[in-house]
Formats: sequence, C-alpha cells, structure tokens
Amino acid sequence: MKTIINQAQWDQEVYALAREFLLGLNGVTSEMLDRYLSVGERSNSLTGIYKHLLETAQSPNMGPKVIGQAIGGIGRLSGLLCGFQPAAVVEKYGSNWETVLNDIIVQLKPRGETRQKPKSLWPRFCKTITSGADFLAKFDDASDFYKWVDFFDRDNRARPALPMLLSYEIDGFGFSLACDFIKELGYPNFGKPDVHLRKIFVALELSSTEDDYAVFRAIVRVARNVCVTPYNVDKTFWLIGSGNFYLDCVYTGRNRNKFIDYAKPKLEAVR
Repeated sequence: MKTIINQAQWDQEVYALAREFLLGLNGVTSEMLDRYLSVGERSNSLTGIYKHLLETAQSPNMGPKVIGQAIGGIGRLSGLLCGFQPAAVVEKYGSNWETVLNDIIVQLKPRGETRQKPKSLWPRFCKTITSGADFLAKFDDASDFYKWVDFFDRDNRARPALPMLLSYEIDGFGFSLACDFIKELGYPNFGKPDVHLRKIFVALELSSTEDDYAVFRAIVRVARNVCVTPYNVDKTFWLIGSGNFYLDCVYTGRNRNKFIDYAKPKLEAVR
C-alpha cells in the first residue's frame, strides 16, 4: 500500500467519487440518493427492538429468502413469540432453540427445505431468537435499553465496544451485524463493515485490512473528514455494492468492482 500524504483529502476524494458514481447510475437522482443517507425513526418499545433484532439476524447471505420469505415475513413470528415480548419468550422457551424451530415448522410451515443441522440458517436463527430475547429481557423498557446504548455512543473511545459486546451476548451476531442492528435503530455514529465496504475500502486504500474493527474505524474517519455521519458513509458505499435502492424498488446491479475500476485511475491523479 503506497503512502498517502493527506489522508483527509484522500477520504474526501474517494467519497466524492462514490457519490459521483451513484449519480451516474441509470435512474438515480440526488434527491433519491439523499433519502438513504440519514437514519430512520427509533422503535419506542422493547417489542419493536426485538422484532428489529430478528429482522437484522435474517439479513445476511440467503437469510431473507430462506427465513423471512419462507414464512411470509418476520411479523408472522409474533404469535409464536408472544407478540415479540422478550421476557415472555424467555419464559416460554428459555434457551431451547430446538423447540422454537419445531414450533415454527409445525405452525408456520416454512416453504422450501428447513435444514436442521446446527450450523444451518434456521437453527442459527432460532438461537438468535432465544439469546436475543434473553438479552433484551434484562431491560425494563425501550428507554432503559437506549440509555444503555447511549452510554457507549456518547464516547468515541467506547463506541466500538458496543457491537463487540453484542456479538458475545447474541448468538449469530458478529461485530458487523451488531453494527447494523444499532445503526438502524437510529444511531448515525455507527456504520456496518459489511463485505461491500471491506472490499472497496481495502481496494481504494481507505483501510489496510478487511478486519471488521479496522473498517469500522475507517468508516468513522472518512465520515469525520467528509463532514457527514458514519451512517451516511456506510449507505453510500453499500448502495454501490448492493445496488438495492429498496425505498424506490430500484435495483442497479452490484457495482462494487465497477466502482473500484472507475475510481482507481481518478485517484492516481490526486496522489
């Protein structure tokens, strides 16, 4: 990796190219893009936070197709999961994820094959159901949970410790997924170091490694140098990688490699 004399300028150039690239995609306008770059509203209940946790858990890889779509949406779990009340789920199931899976199979009859080996998607998801309920049941209400998150969020040095802690508390949540869970609860200081950002950040010398923590720190640094939020940086590069403009039902295709090829020669000119 070549030495970059001015990291702030480099970050600004890469971010500007990312936005330029997105606005060059067919059908993408500045107004449309900006709708994706700020956080949404917070859930005001523990039941909403728990449901969001489960929606986050089924998002990686083929999860939405194998889990969410197979049962007609995460909302259909409400009857089994006591209206998404964490304490009631703990009382009903404890840590017995096998019973959760069996009830889902019998009562919701998921479409397609329901693999039951421990490392398969459904067993992993059911472990998240029980461990996530157990974790959230420790809080009195949503306000209590947000006060706990705020404790980490208000300190730049402590902030990365929150996704690390969540990755230990909740089965199936690694550092990256925990960041996604928190940022989509309305915390713009968090970005998700997912596969798209990891590849782009290393290729364009924003990070020296694809390590989740290193990329998380790079997201925060780029945001600071560009004067936007880490959430904004996350979404900008994620939209390039995924092509999923979900608010507008627009799919531009996965453009991670195209963007890297687009940006590299332009960046060479500003070294």
